[in-house]
Amino acid sequence: MKATLPHPTPTASLGQSHLPTDGSQRRLLLSRLGFGLVLVFCLTPWASPPVALALGLGLAQTLGNPFPAFTKKYTAKLLQYSVIGLGFGMNAHSAVQAGRQGILFTICSIVGTLVLGYAAGRWLKLGRHVTHLISCGTAICGGSAIAAVGPVLRAKDEEMSVALATVFVLNAIALFAFPAIGHSLNLSQQQFGLWCAIAIHDTSSVVGAAAAYGKEALEVATTIKLARALWIIPVALGTAMVFKQQGVKVKLPWFILGFVGAMLLNTYVPATHAVGPWLVQAARMGLTVTLFFIGAGLSLQAIRSVGPKPFALGVLLWVVISSASLYVILHT
Repeated sequence: MKATLPHPTPTASLGQSHLPTDGSQRRLLLSRLGFGLVLVFCLTPWASPPVALALGLGLAQTLGNPFPAFTKKYTAKLLQYSVIGLGFGMNAHSAVQAGRQGILFTICSIVGTLVLGYAAGRWLKLGRHVTHLISCGTAICGGSAIAAVGPVLRAKDEEMSVALATVFVLNAIALFAFPAIGHSLNLSQQQFGLWCAIAIHDTSSVVGAAAAYGKEALEVATTIKLARALWIIPVALGTAMVFKQQGVKVKLPWFILGFVGAMLLNTYVPATHAVGPWLVQAARMGLTVTLFFIGAGLSLQAIRSVGPKPFALGVLLWVVISSASLYVILHT
C-alpha cells in the first residue's frame, strides 16, 4: 500500500530559497532516528508482531514515516520470504490434516463474502470496482488479493488505495482484538487458528495473531490461510469474465509454493533440521519487521482517505464473516 504521508515540506517566503526550516529538519531527523530505533527493536527477542504494528502506527501518527518508498517496496517481499521461512517449522502431515478440515469452510466463506459484498455495495451505492476489490480482500487474503485483482479490473490508483487502506486498518484492529477474544472464549489452538485464517484479511496479521496465541494455532492458521490464498487465481479469472476484461494476466502467488517446499524439506529431509529453527526464528523476525512497516505506512491521511462508505462496506463484511465463522467453529 502506498504510504500517503510525504516528507516534511520545506517552507519558504517570497524571494527565499526553498530550503527546509530548522523545525522540519529536526522533525525529519527525529523521524529517521525513531524509525531506526524501532527497526532495531523489532530484531530483538522482546518484540512481537502486535507491538511492532503499534510502534509503526505510533510513528506514522506522530513523526511520520521518513522512508515511505522503502517500506512500500520491501513490505510485500519481506512478508513472502518470512512465510517461506515459517515452512521450515511445520510438518506436512499435520498441515494436510488442517487444510482438509478447513477446505469446505474456506469455499463457503469466500463465495458468501463475494455475494454479500456485491449486495452491500449496491445498497451503499459504491462503484463496482471498489466494491469488488474490498470484497476480494475480505474473502481471500487482503492486500495480496487486491493487488492481484486490481490489474485484472484495470482499477484506478485511487480505487486501489481506498480498498487497501480499508483492509489494512481492519487488519490492525484484528491483530490486537482476535487473541483477546480467543482467550476470553477459551478457544483451542485448532479453533483459533481456523478462525484467524477465515476471518482476518492479510496473511501478515493472520500469522501475527496466531503466533501470539500459540505454536499449534500458528501452524493451523498459516496452512489454511495460504491454501485460501490460492483462490486468488480462480477469483481473478472469474473477475476477468464477469467484468469482461480481455488480455489480462493473473499472477501466481509463488511464495505459497516456496512455503510448501520448505515444509516438505522439513518433513522428509532430516538434514534441514539443523538449520530449520534458525530459519524459523529469522522468519518470525521478518514478520515482526513487516508489521512495523505496515503500521508506519498507515498515516492519519491514509486512514481518512478511505471515506465512510468503503469503510462501512469493509466493516460490514468483516463483522459478518468473523461472527458467522466463529459461531460455526464453536458449534461444530
